[in-house]
Amino acid sequence: MVLVAGVDSSTQSCKVVVRDATTGALVRSGRATHPDGTEVDPAHWWTALQAALADAGGLDDVAALAVGGQQHGMVALDADGSVVRDALLWNDTRSAGAAVDLIAELGDGDPAAGAAAWAAAIGSVPVASLTVTKLRWLRDHEPASAARVAAVALPHDWLTWRLAGYGPAAEGCVPDLTALTTDRSDASGTGYWSPVDEAYRPDLLRLALGHDVVLPRVLGPGEVAQRVPRAGATDLLLGVGAGDNAAAALGLGMVPGDVAVSIGTSGVVSAISPAPTTDASGLVTGFADATGAYLPLVCTLNASRVLDAAARLLGVDHAGLSTLALAAPAGADGLVLVPYLEGERTPNKPDATGALHGMRLANTTPAHLARAAVEGMLCALADGLDALRAQGVPVARVRLIGGGARSEAVQAIAPSVLGLDVTVPAPGEYVADGAARQAAWALSGAATPPDWAPTTGTVVRTGTPEPRVREQYAAVRDMTAVRPGA
Repeated sequence: MVLVAGVDSSTQSCKVVVRDATTGALVRSGRATHPDGTEVDPAHWWTALQAALADAGGLDDVAALAVGGQQHGMVALDADGSVVRDALLWNDTRSAGAAVDLIAELGDGDPAAGAAAWAAAIGSVPVASLTVTKLRWLRDHEPASAARVAAVALPHDWLTWRLAGYGPAAEGCVPDLTALTTDRSDASGTGYWSPVDEAYRPDLLRLALGHDVVLPRVLGPGEVAQRVPRAGATDLLLGVGAGDNAAAALGLGMVPGDVAVSIGTSGVVSAISPAPTTDASGLVTGFADATGAYLPLVCTLNASRVLDAAARLLGVDHAGLSTLALAAPAGADGLVLVPYLEGERTPNKPDATGALHGMRLANTTPAHLARAAVEGMLCALADGLDALRAQGVPVARVRLIGGGARSEAVQAIAPSVLGLDVTVPAPGEYVADGAARQAAWALSGAATPPDWAPTTGTVVRTGTPEPRVREQYAAVRDMTAVRPGA
């Protein structure tokens, strides 16, 4: 049996799966935690990766590995290969003002023209999550650090580079910045790579940071990124890797018409499209996928942690929250939660706060609040489905994944809010699985990824659409306050 490994270096943890390269059967797995926060020293990711690999039994019998990673995180390196400052993660909103500035500048002072120009250039309109805005923030707020930046990578790029033996000269590694590699899916989330032209836009990078830097080489989906020599054994092949959402789509075997609704730290609505999208409204980000197609995507900042907050507020666990939510009627008798608990990315409201609307004596019960929390989170994701449709993206089937998808209430309520039947695959590490499938692809040298068996244990949830839930949410979602000091 030939083995391959896939890594998911996410916001909260690092997961590793080891699978049979031919069938995709799971052989073993491991994991380790990441520190909390929206800025993190990448050294923690490296430490967690080593721990997760050890927990998964190591790599001695593994032929190839690929890394899937959280998107957008700014890993700024100096000429010696050292990290200039802690990485700013996708969910760090301090660069919201920088996004506004970049949009206006590309439009010669006209925000609408700027948004259209950005969408045409990179398929997306900058928001605080994109790497390009974080580079502008660095230039404006930490100019000495910005001046030191010689290369910019993303989390999965940096980990692949380190696995190949590159890194800081001070740690005895080879500080070859030109050895950095990435893939088109992660590159498309930077804000300075065009999915349409399949090329970097160095002019946009300079607009943000103020000077040129080394950028990772963008490799094709099935290419080998690195070969790591091993004494007495064949080289370990490193696949090109992918952004987490693209890796999950590959792990799920998604095709055009499939939509993944992922409820994790963020909420993600993503679909496979044969053509790139360019949404000047900024709702849909026009990303590439891990196969050569495209992955138009809507991302919210608030997903499973809305359920966490509601459970904490009500003094119950997640099972208790589900029981309460299912005890209340659809629409929670008019109680609506707008779930912008950490600001919001889509719509672009980084300084917004969450809000409860429609409170009356009859609906101020734990059950109603639980129902409103689930429905509010799902309504924000349903808005994402509508945005994809508006871009002409085919939407036929929904797969509900992520930690929040394990909630009985989420599974039961989602079909009526989303307006579609919902398939709930068996819980799994889809990002790591996609990375493992990519590793097997690189190992095979084939033109297409291996045809692994489809995910089993799926449950199809059907329901009657409840337009009233969407309507009452739409009536109040823009009535949000701005947090003090923003």
